[in-house]
Amino acid sequence: MANHFQSVVTMEKPLQHLGLTDWHSRVQQLRNVADTRRDEAFNLRQTARILRNETRIQSTWDTYYNNSKLSDRIHEVDRWRETIQTCYDRICKEIEDLKEEKLITERELEALITPLNVVSECLTMRDCRLGSELTYDDGDTELKKELAVVENNQRMLRDQCQAAWEKLNKLDEVKFKLNLDLTDKREAEDIDMAQLALDKHCSNITFKTDPTRVPRNSSTHPGWLEYTKYLKALAEKELEDAYAMRESLFVSREKARNILTAQQERTEHTLRKRIFETQRARNELEWQQLKMREEMEKCLAEILTLEKAWRDKIDALKLVETRLENRAQRSGMELCCDDPYSGLCDEVARLKETIQMINDKITQAKSTYTSLEDHAAKIDRDLQNKQHSLMTDIRGIDLRQRLRGEFTSGPITQTERNLQLSKMEDEIPKN
Repeated sequence: MANHFQSVVTMEKPLQHLGLTDWHSRVQQLRNVADTRRDEAFNLRQTARILRNETRIQSTWDTYYNNSKLSDRIHEVDRWRETIQTCYDRICKEIEDLKEEKLITERELEALITPLNVVSECLTMRDCRLGSELTYDDGDTELKKELAVVENNQRMLRDQCQAAWEKLNKLDEVKFKLNLDLTDKREAEDIDMAQLALDKHCSNITFKTDPTRVPRNSSTHPGWLEYTKYLKALAEKELEDAYAMRESLFVSREKARNILTAQQERTEHTLRKRIFETQRARNELEWQQLKMREEMEKCLAEILTLEKAWRDKIDALKLVETRLENRAQRSGMELCCDDPYSGLCDEVARLKETIQMINDKITQAKSTYTSLEDHAAKIDRDLQNKQHSLMTDIRGIDLRQRLRGEFTSGPITQTERNLQLSKMEDEIPKN
């Protein structure tokens, strides 16, 4: 039954009202979200601080390590620069010494004009004899042998001077290379020292366009080290050759000065000993040539075998790829990646790897064969040179049978000759 005595009329908003439970739940939710946001902000500050500390530490250590690397690199370049500088100084000194030896040899060559004129005049004078006195006696024989020795000495010294001139050119070339490398090393050392002196507070540091690019015409550190060692080895080799050349010049002068007074038996013994050594070296090279030919045949057979294996692998690869391509023509759900597909793919990969390995081995075998062939050609040329040298020495033995006479272009007085033989010229003060 309706109540017709309601005295107050209430009005409510036409919106959904929340219950007290929902109100408490909403307050609790806001509280939880606020706690979560504060925790997130706290964690963000902590992680930001950790990131700042870690990045600062990392940057500091990176700078320290790179400074250490720059310092080590500077020390390394400086060490090699000192080594190259030493080689350069030795090259310069060796050039001066070799020039001095060459000058002395040229003077010795010029000094041979006097005995040549004396012998020629003696022969001309003896040829003026008349009648029965105009005979081929021992005097004529000795004079003609002396003339032959003097001419041979001239040719020998001239060849040594030519070889010394060529060696001087090589030394100048090596000197230029060493000087250029020293200049580059000094410049690189100055640049690295300037970079080592920079820090993040310097005023001349800026952003650069693509600073991590590999500079054009740059080389690797092993390549740099190999080139530096090559220069050092080249300098040492040229120094050894130059020293040997100076010794050769000195020996040639002494030989030219003393060969006319040497005993014939000793000269023949030296030449026969050289003939024996040449024959032994020739026989050794002939044996090496035979072994090289055999090894070349074996290497060629191995190359043919490898090529046959390569062709077999090519056919097998064609077979596998054909199988894969034909199986790709299946329809519907049958076109699936099943075990045969995986096996065929693995086989393709293995075959390609095998083909590449065989190709590499074929290339290596061909390179080895080429090296054997080149070395065999070198042995052939060396055999020809030794055969020619052997025949030259044998002809020299026959020629030495006729050599007699005395060297006539020595010092004028016996005192000067004694000083020269005792090497006391530099000890006596000059006027």
